[in-house]
Amino acid sequence: MSDSWKVWERSAEKGPTGFILRIVFAITLIVVVVGGLSYALGWCGEAAQVAQEEFGARGSLKKYEWFKEAAQQLKKKDKDISIAEQKLKTLEEAYTGIARGQWPRSDREQYNVWASELSGIKSSYNNLVAEYNAASSKFNWSHVKSEGDLPPQHFVEK
Repeated sequence: MSDSWKVWERSAEKGPTGFILRIVFAITLIVVVVGGLSYALGWCGEAAQVAQEEFGARGSLKKYEWFKEAAQQLKKKDKDISIAEQKLKTLEEAYTGIARGQWPRSDREQYNVWASELSGIKSSYNNLVAEYNAASSKFNWSHVKSEGDLPPQHFVEK
């Protein structure tokens, strides 16, 4: 008999347990190595996906558009504040030297409505300023803020 046949005979006499344990150990080792590599590469893949979403063309365009729209909304709100302040000033000038308690009731009520509207516009303006400033200070948004004619980060809050 050849030597290789003798090895097989001895293995057969011992039973399949040793052979099965070697196969199980080899499979376990392969699974652990592949699982570890998969986990490590998953981190790399997720990082690449996040970078693509935040700094890719689609993400950058969306952020740039948000800045442009916010800047235009702030300009509009600034004009609305000027208009509301002018309406109040005009009504006050109409009653120069007269205490507000002496104004006709309808004008006092109108003044209060306009003053309330002005407060709401200023509050809305400040909310958008806070959002704009917060977004422009984020590192993943700053690369789109400096484009074109976007306003600087800090507006004068009213």
